Amino acid sequence: MRDYSKIYETWLNSTLLNEEEKAELLAIKGNDELIKDRFYRDLAFGTGGLRGVMEVGTNRMNRFIIRRATQGLANYLNKKKANPSVAIAYDSRNHSDEFAKETASTLASNGVKVYLYRELMPTPSLSFAVRYFKCDAGVVVTASHNPKIYNGYKVYGPDGCQCTDNLANAVLEEILAIDMFNDVKVGDFDKLVKENKIILIDEDCFNAYMESTKKQSIYNEERNLNIVYTPLNGAGRRCVTTILKQDGFNNVSIVKEQEMPNGNFPTCPYPNPEIHEALKLGIEQLQKENADILVATDPDSDRCGVVVNDHGNPHILTGNEVGLILFDAIYNAKKEQGKLPKNPVLVKTIVSSDMAALMAKDYEVRVIDVLTGFKYIGEQILFLEEKNAQNDYLFGFEESCGYLTNTDVRDKDAVNAVMLVCEVANHLKKQGLTMLDRLNELYKKYGDFKTALLTYEFPGVEGMNKIKSLMEFFRNDKVKQEVKDIDHIGDYQAGYIYYANKQEPTNLPKSDVVKFFLKDNSTITIRPSGTEPKLKIYIFADGQKRVDELKALFEGFIR
Repeated sequence: MRDYSKIYETWLNSTLLNEEEKAELLAIKGNDELIKDRFYRDLAFGTGGLRGVMEVGTNRMNRFIIRRATQGLANYLNKKKANPSVAIAYDSRNHSDEFAKETASTLASNGVKVYLYRELMPTPSLSFAVRYFKCDAGVVVTASHNPKIYNGYKVYGPDGCQCTDNLANAVLEEILAIDMFNDVKVGDFDKLVKENKIILIDEDCFNAYMESTKKQSIYNEERNLNIVYTPLNGAGRRCVTTILKQDGFNNVSIVKEQEMPNGNFPTCPYPNPEIHEALKLGIEQLQKENADILVATDPDSDRCGVVVNDHGNPHILTGNEVGLILFDAIYNAKKEQGKLPKNPVLVKTIVSSDMAALMAKDYEVRVIDVLTGFKYIGEQILFLEEKNAQNDYLFGFEESCGYLTNTDVRDKDAVNAVMLVCEVANHLKKQGLTMLDRLNELYKKYGDFKTALLTYEFPGVEGMNKIKSLMEFFRNDKVKQEVKDIDHIGDYQAGYIYYANKQEPTNLPKSDVVKFFLKDNSTITIRPSGTEPKLKIYIFADGQKRVDELKALFEGFIR
């Protein structure tokens, strides 16, 4: 382990720190445990970019970490191309606007042309802007749905897709060569704007994003849906309310306590539209107004949560369930309208519902399974584009409330998703049905498939080692003996699917994931989170009883 105490002293004595930053470091002086946690490593940069707690230190999110990462990105771009350009967006989190300006100033000081949104905007609008301005890269400052103490920095490639392994590794190589105090070019933001080295994005780009999203509409019919919407104090308000209005939805009420941007997220400490706590106020408003549906977007508005008013009872749909309902609706609407591609493609992650494959077989839709992370779905659109087959892309989804039909965007898009969800709910309402009714029809046809997600948090250095040992444990023979009726096992770190008498390559990038495929079509997938100190176990099985059995088994392994 490196000498974290020495690095702490270097930071403490740096003349570049302001008084507030120095005071923060002085407050932990003599506390070896806190100093170690802040300085034992550099905050990891990977395909998820950077994400961490906002404090001073090398293992934290702060302006120096932002500057160093941005200098690395600038060095990479300047070596690849003359006169490169980058688009930047940011969400409602504390310091997001400050970090975005630091990013813009550092890039512009290195001769990189910058397009920066004037106001906070959803992450998918950044993906759109990269393509709209034909940029060489993009950056969005966000920590998605994490608690308020976090922020993050995500890098996008020229196709508008979050960087995958090759780009991330190339940028990381540049970052590692940089001293964050001595090797970073820092400029005056306002001066760089006046010199047109930083261009503030105007309404034309916003309007183009709305127009592109509106083209994803699947039903041309009267809108008669009563909607409750919550932005969860994030960046989604303007885009979501605009697209709903443009799409003909006029009965929309917003949860007032969660309407305006607020990086402290006072009503939901964990602003994740997958969980009940974040949806509580919205559900209360749904019931009070007897509305048809509640839609929620997370702080950077790339995830969409859905609650259905099921004949008087609020019912939270999981990300998998929304994905299945949207897939079914998009396929059937396009088929009826004669707009279905000749060779339609569904892209989903390996931890998302395997029921989609059963439906796709019935619909004669090709399924592409990718690693966890929507960047791998966006990457598949690029691969189709390279074959002039991008029009074959029908839909992509992941279990964590991420959905996309719009190929002008290469990341999950809650603005796109909210519009589609409301259209589907409206279409079903005309038939006297809810989205839950349609889901139950699909279960009746394909099997009563249920899912569960087990999440275990292991913070700090010890936690990282614990996660590593657990992943080794799940790869050993003892587990294989205790999990009955295994048909085959996928070890995505080794890169193979292991059958009784043979092995086949996964044909996917190496990733620390193990997936058990059981003979009754149940699957259990285990992986560390790429952005948080957590271990996640995804269970998929026919019937709640079977899900509960597998939950108990794997919870026992963790204990």
